Amino acid sequence: MSTATTTHTPSRHPGVTISPLSTRGRTKIVATVGPACRSIEMLTKLIRAGVSVFRLNTAHGNEQQRAEILADIRKASAEIGIEVGVLVDLAGPKIRLGELHTDPTNCEPGAIYRFVRGNNPQAADELTCTYASLVSELQVGDSVMLADGTVSMVVVGKVNDEVRCRVVGGGIIRSRQGINLPGAKLSVASLTEADMANALWAAKNDIDFVSLSFVRSPVNVLLLKELLQSQGCKAWVIAKIEKPEALLHLKEIVAVADGVMVARGDLGVEIDVAEIAVAQKRIVRECQEQGKPVIVATQMLDSMHHNRRPTRAEATDVANAILDGADACMLSGETAIGEFPVEAVETMNRIAIATEPLLKEMSYKTRVAHDDVHPITAAVVRGTAVIVEQLGAKLVVVATRGGGTCRLRSKQRDFVPTIGTSDSLAVLRLLTLFWGVTPLAGAPVHDGPALRAFIDDWGRKQGLLQKGDCVVFVTGTNFYPLAQNLLVVHQVE
Repeated sequence: MSTATTTHTPSRHPGVTISPLSTRGRTKIVATVGPACRSIEMLTKLIRAGVSVFRLNTAHGNEQQRAEILADIRKASAEIGIEVGVLVDLAGPKIRLGELHTDPTNCEPGAIYRFVRGNNPQAADELTCTYASLVSELQVGDSVMLADGTVSMVVVGKVNDEVRCRVVGGGIIRSRQGINLPGAKLSVASLTEADMANALWAAKNDIDFVSLSFVRSPVNVLLLKELLQSQGCKAWVIAKIEKPEALLHLKEIVAVADGVMVARGDLGVEIDVAEIAVAQKRIVRECQEQGKPVIVATQMLDSMHHNRRPTRAEATDVANAILDGADACMLSGETAIGEFPVEAVETMNRIAIATEPLLKEMSYKTRVAHDDVHPITAAVVRGTAVIVEQLGAKLVVVATRGGGTCRLRSKQRDFVPTIGTSDSLAVLRLLTLFWGVTPLAGAPVHDGPALRAFIDDWGRKQGLLQKGDCVVFVTGTNFYPLAQNLLVVHQVE
């Protein structure tokens, strides 16, 4: 094992141990921050309950508010000694209704409404939109979905300054609600000016993950990556799949993204709701085959906005996402504005713990591509799984430079706890999204004997190790500076 002279970063919380691994599911939990969990006390409770990554939704609030939330997240993480990641979710070109003439408006089936230019509707049947080119770009026959798809219209006529739509599925609409236009050919950019400003803020504030909404092609992802990299930012880009065009280019999008989110909210409006389950399985499968982390999101425990217990269907939905192969499940309004944010996280964690053992019986064996990882590293990780099984090892410890080794290890889906160590806190926070990987700060990653002693002591304190247990270490030597080429089996003394 290398004894390079580079010094390791000391732990921000010496002497403090993380929660016992037995109390946290291997599937990671992403929780959205909002008024319901804004305080440091609530953030701490959510971390203890099982949150690994916090999501900041840029559709709400401003930079100052986000900066305050970020500082509180980092403070809560440091106080209890559990590394958590932060995901900044770019709102994307979300098209919304303007202010209604009559708010709310009940749209009766068969009624005619007119989309007009400008911001000030002059009659109850006039609708305006935040996307200035909508009137120009809609065509006869296009579908228009309002209020998360609860109200549907079809374009039946068009003149220069207005588009006439007939209500197909009636319901109530309100000002500023979202508009979805499945199948319509629009020129709107995937990265808006507001998104670019928020991405620059993320780059300046050491954010770990940045997600891009309404991705339609690999180019959208690459543009965001270039913007972040131009600022020296190494945040991972998460592509949100919520457009039919994204499904057409799924393989290519997954290939260029660092991770993917199955954003079922808008996706469920853009495609037939009957196809959502199949689309989810297809997206997750593609991410597994390419070795990319994947988050399943939207309405996972939706009823817990107002109830302490989820519906049986919601519990089953979370379990099925885990069995599909999701690396993480996301809570949105449940933690942001719900009445029971801690209970929602605890419930999702309990479902994960109850579900994950079934993965053993399923013989989860997806062949994972590793084009972006050194082939020596990939071979060592594959060998780790064999050695762990033959020796009955109690722990796998991975010393990683950029997170790639831990990402491959997480895709093996075995049930030997994996500890990720690094001398970079930024890298440790990336590991928070990887299934079954626990980031551990403060480990002397460049000193083999010291690292083994550190893990022996830590493992005993956690109740994970005792004398005679085997621990497998994956690390590297200076012989191959870009590869993790060393696998060491250690027996606890």
